[in-house]
Amino acid sequence: MLVGVVGKTNVGKSTFFKAATLIPVAIDDVPFTTIKPNRGMAAVRTPCVCRDLGVRDEPRNSKCIDGNRFVPVEMLDVAGLVKGAWKGRGLGNQFLDDLRQADALIHVVDAAGSTDEDGNRVPPGSRDPLEDVMEIEEEITRWIASILKRDWEKSVRTSETVRGDPLVVLSEKLAGLSVSRGEVAAALEKTGLAGTRLSSWKDEEINAFASAIYALKPKVIAANKADMKEAEANIESMRRSLSIPVIPTIAEAEVALRLAANRGLIDYLPGDQAFKIRPGAQLTSGQQDALKRIQQMLEKWGSTGVQQAINEVVLNQYGAIVVYPVEDVNKYSDSKGRVLPDAYLVRSGTTPKEFAYKIHTDLGEGYLYAVDAVTKQRLPEDKPLKNRVIIKIVSSK
Repeated sequence: MLVGVVGKTNVGKSTFFKAATLIPVAIDDVPFTTIKPNRGMAAVRTPCVCRDLGVRDEPRNSKCIDGNRFVPVEMLDVAGLVKGAWKGRGLGNQFLDDLRQADALIHVVDAAGSTDEDGNRVPPGSRDPLEDVMEIEEEITRWIASILKRDWEKSVRTSETVRGDPLVVLSEKLAGLSVSRGEVAAALEKTGLAGTRLSSWKDEEINAFASAIYALKPKVIAANKADMKEAEANIESMRRSLSIPVIPTIAEAEVALRLAANRGLIDYLPGDQAFKIRPGAQLTSGQQDALKRIQQMLEKWGSTGVQQAINEVVLNQYGAIVVYPVEDVNKYSDSKGRVLPDAYLVRSGTTPKEFAYKIHTDLGEGYLYAVDAVTKQRLPEDKPLKNRVIIKIVSSK
């Protein structure tokens, strides 16, 4: 799956992206530092089944550290938005086109209110970050509406003369935005437009439907710069006002911790509530002071929030589960004897046969049955898989 990192320009999106992926990106205190989208691999952190089974695993497509499985997800950091982006202002057209394939969104905001609507630096507390949230929502909603309005008359004719079902036509128009048919149906119900003819829709109905589509998109707010004193009240305000999760984040601190861990200076895993300086680590006075400040932030917020934001949007908002495919149900291994080599993220509701297709088309086409490696019981072909299931697919191909 693909997670898009979105937000106003100059709020720390690229720093969040670097914190999640450790990919070097351009970071500067000016608007539009990111011009071309950055792509990289982040990871969801989840308890590995190796500890439940008492086995030593040999991960291939992911990592297992101290019983924590880090399952990769692709992340996209797109150019920052400004008001009027849907009409092409700033880098709006590029931003929105880059965003098309994102399955879920992490909306990074400047929780300290230290950037104006165009991303220029202002005194902390000058800007209400809730306004940024609303403006980004409006920009994306208007963009979705503009896609719907393209060739609208043709869509009306198609729905009434060819297929006879507005749900089919609308699903096809939005297929390029990673919007499922079920989400289209849910948006129609939510807006009271289910069963209506497209010929009766005016701008008001199209905009309402577009807003409902965006509301269904899995997303979280990463309230960045939570270490600044002005951020706390803003975070509480956003939590009271918004129906989506608001997670305090300190992206700069996460970057510092992950780099220090990679250099062997500290013991730290993304998402941990604390870190430990390794015995014999040679730290400068500046590094020691920086780590003391970060520790104080962790004690206040519980973590840097970066890993929590990723986990929340992927596991809870998108509804992903982790599935471990194996070939040997007794050793929990693949054909080469590697124990629990792979972990896949799939959306909740995925059936065994659908999962077979996700691994390989041939496996799905030749699907015979699936077995729960722990219980040794066959799994019903049309019953959704459970989270953290270990599964053997039996196929004629």
